[in-house]
Amino acid sequence: MMPGTFPLVLYRGDTAHWRFTLWTDDEKTQPADLTDATAKAEIRDKPGGATIVALVCVVELPNVVTAELTATASSTLPAKGVWDLQMTYASGDVVTILAGSVEVTPDVTDSTAAAAAQARAVRGVP
Repeated sequence: MMPGTFPLVLYRGDTAHWRFTLWTDDEKTQPADLTDATAKAEIRDKPGGATIVALVCVVELPNVVTAELTATASSTLPAKGVWDLQMTYASGDVVTILAGSVEVTPDVTDSTAAAAAQARAVRGVP
């Protein structure tokens, strides 16, 4: 089975959160059983390319996967890439449930803590 398509459109340096609810039927009446399942998602420059960022994934029973991209991690992303979300079930089966492109808009304001501290130091503000 092919994974669903979910493109990520991001703004460099910003935090992003997603919540994916998994169902076993098209009508969305039967929640997927994620007991003892783990979730893993990565953004790469291209399929099979270097791992650029791992998203923080959490399984919430019975059928929700949350994913987070931290501001620090998003500040390292290139302009374009790819991503996917894989589930590993207690049986050992691995299933990629979502995949897509990644598009990152460059940020204007550098909001990292180090940059803010440097800017304050330049202005002579503690």
